[in-house]
Amino acid sequence: MSSWVEGVDHSCVLNHGPDGGALGSTRRVQVGRNTLVERVIEFDPPTTLAYRIEGLPARLRKVTNRWTLRPADPVGAVTVVTLTSTIEIGGNPLARLAELVVGRAMAKRSNTMLAGLAQRLEDKHG
Repeated sequence: MSSWVEGVDHSCVLNHGPDGGALGSTRRVQVGRNTLVERVIEFDPPTTLAYRIEGLPARLRKVTNRWTLRPADPVGAVTVVTLTSTIEIGGNPLARLAELVVGRAMAKRSNTMLAGLAQRLEDKHG
């Protein structure tokens, strides 16, 4: 991840899931002074990977990213990658507003990650 996501200084697998599987696996991600842990909560190869992001401020109750891949053409030569972020802060109007603000920031970050992935794949296969 650190090789293709701008701003990620280091990333590494911390633990594998039960019985060595992907579900429940954790990855440490270093972004500047911040250390995050991504815990895999859904894994359905080759189409879906979702993880909860831990280590964010406590007021961000639950933050998840979900990557999905689907063929864009009948041959499967082109793949559409979608990254969906979900933020849960609370149910009151102020919390909902905060979710929108955090969501916009995460959308920018997601665009950076998707662009980095596309560049990495183009460099590798181009």
